[in-house]
Amino acid sequence: MPKQKKDTIEAKGFSIQIYTEDFKNDYISLTDIARYKNTDDPRFVIQNWMRNRNTLEFIGLWEALNNADFNRVQFDTFRNEAGLNRFTMTPQKWIDSTNAIGFISKSGRYGGTYAHYDIAMEFASWISPEFKLYIIQDYKRLKNDENSKLSISWNLHREISKINYRIHTDAIKTYLLADLTSEQLSYKYASEADILNVALFGKRAKQWREENPSLKGNIRDYASINELLVLANMESYNAILIEKGVDQKERMVELRKLARTQLLSLERLNDDGLLSIENKDQ
Repeated sequence: MPKQKKDTIEAKGFSIQIYTEDFKNDYISLTDIARYKNTDDPRFVIQNWMRNRNTLEFIGLWEALNNADFNRVQFDTFRNEAGLNRFTMTPQKWIDSTNAIGFISKSGRYGGTYAHYDIAMEFASWISPEFKLYIIQDYKRLKNDENSKLSISWNLHREISKINYRIHTDAIKTYLLADLTSEQLSYKYASEADILNVALFGKRAKQWREENPSLKGNIRDYASINELLVLANMESYNAILIEKGVDQKERMVELRKLARTQLLSLERLNDDGLLSIENKDQ
């Protein structure tokens, strides 16, 4: 499993691990859920569930709907064998044989079997409908907390970007636009903004609007937190370059270099766990 954000929810005194990459596709520990039924060896609980024909039908349909590389031929073989005494199924066997993406097997300290939220809730229903409701209750609490933190952080960095944009436009007016008319001033501001857009996002604002006619707002309203942080630095740096008289082409090269370097640095911090929503909000 790639490095991901890890969280924990509580249900009737049991801790259940969750991993996520995008705050949407969460993978929940089936191993932790299975401990509600068998604390000593939860693996057998998962294997018994997976050898059930109804279970195979469900997880097979989920993969067919969500996984373009799903091996349907092998799935049909398993489905035909389900219910026979000799039939066995494990998460790793399912992953290896069908190219499944709904399950993930992890080793190490926090190892075990994880499944996409949709599949995990089906497993929880099989374990205990009551236990499932407790899981859903704390899961909703977790997602509400995440959404609140994301919203606060995103808006904070958007405001930082707006403040830096004022510094940026003031530098343009002082050092580049002394002899231009008011109409030309407006055009020049847009041009400088697009330098930053191209350097960071690889496209002008107009290009983005043409590609996304159904979206409201502008390209920066859909930027990630990391992109907004870098944009704030780019605006300040561009103002300095303008003061030094650096021409537009050279500034584009420098800004592009800055964007790449800082985005890579922020990604490394995220991967190492040094930069997280929780840390920034505390």
